[in-house]
Amino acid sequence: MNNSIMIVDDNEFIRKSVEVACQSTSFTIVPAESGAACLRQLEAGFRGVILMDVMMSGMDGWDTIREMVERGLYPGNVIVMLTGIGEPDLKMEGIQEYVTDYMSKPFGPDQLIESLRYYLLLLDALRA
Repeated sequence: MNNSIMIVDDNEFIRKSVEVACQSTSFTIVPAESGAACLRQLEAGFRGVILMDVMMSGMDGWDTIREMVERGLYPGNVIVMLTGIGEPDLKMEGIQEYVTDYMSKPFGPDQLIESLRYYLLLLDALRA
């Protein structure tokens, strides 16, 4: 089973919080501070669950997903959007099929770990 999780967020506190919450798991956490850093990780071969912040400076989450799809970097990944806003915005038009779920900030460590385990199982099922 793949246990790779990428946390894409321009907020260092969020990235570190995910890492700390997952310390007691077998997850491999790959931090990415921007959409561009996410794309570099994907080009280097990352495949797994991507926790993608919606609102980031520079390239936001939606633009990052569009770029992933255009470059053929989406297959083999499950994308979960991290959002501090209540509802998805209009920028998701045309790419909603690439988003598996939304997780609202703030989230607790138990909720995070349970959700990540589910998404990893889902990813394995999609690969089978």
